[in-house]
Amino acid sequence: MLTRVLRVPLLPARLLPPGRSAGRVREISLKLALLLSVGQGLVPSGGWGVELVERRVEYASGDVQVPALLLVPKGPGPHAAVLYIHGRSGLNDRVLEQARRLAARGFAVLAPDYHTGRFIAEMPIEHDPATEKDVGRGLDYLKTVPGVRAEKVAVVGLSRGGYHAALLAVRRPEVAGVVGYYPHLASPNAPEPVQVYRYMPEVEQWKVPALLMVGDQDHQLRREQVVRVAERLKERGVAVEVVVYPGAHRAFDFRRNMRTVGDDLAREDALNRTVRFLNRVFGDKGRERD
Repeated sequence: MLTRVLRVPLLPARLLPPGRSAGRVREISLKLALLLSVGQGLVPSGGWGVELVERRVEYASGDVQVPALLLVPKGPGPHAAVLYIHGRSGLNDRVLEQARRLAARGFAVLAPDYHTGRFIAEMPIEHDPATEKDVGRGLDYLKTVPGVRAEKVAVVGLSRGGYHAALLAVRRPEVAGVVGYYPHLASPNAPEPVQVYRYMPEVEQWKVPALLMVGDQDHQLRREQVVRVAERLKERGVAVEVVVYPGAHRAFDFRRNMRTVGDDLAREDALNRTVRFLNRVFGDKGRERD
């Protein structure tokens, strides 16, 4: 059972070097944190990837056709399978680019667009429970793809996609691990007091390893909820790693406006941590570069 919280303390104002603002020192601290993590073997250095075969596909979920992007590394495989679940913003180009970056590390990735199949507008407030079945059918589709080994699958969920991922972790036996990027871990349709003070009851049935990542500049309730769930999983004996990134906001992996150095560092570190976590889940060592 592993819990790691990455935090970088800032120098008190009275100790700031002459001519250095608190913001500048924070930037230096964040860069130093990344360098230290590389030195400790937490972040592999250098960029690398494999060539991908990319296809737009559809699969059936009842009477709904769910569009999806399928990314499979070139070569005979078999390739480990990942279901990549978007959040409220939908499967936009920025989210797709992050799915491609993950697939380029050697994984077969299916990214379902579970909004479009049901004509759900971008950034919905309410959660449509019917989409849970639509997302789950993506696991079934992966089993039909040649060159993909889908007897066990990892699930990566962004924001509200993390809610879907957690549900799959307790509902589908082939799910072997969950990665949550700033995951929403309460029912979006629950009353506000439940959203504030509780997490989803499925956490009590959650058994598979988890990697949960959130920025310390995310909404306080989201950040605290992620940490509370990680603590509860650890209490229950579930292998869990939680990372709180200093200076990082919501959607640090793909947000466009007002990005910070904390967002940029979190995006790179989160990808590397995800790859190592998936390799442990799948029992693979070939992709690790530590």
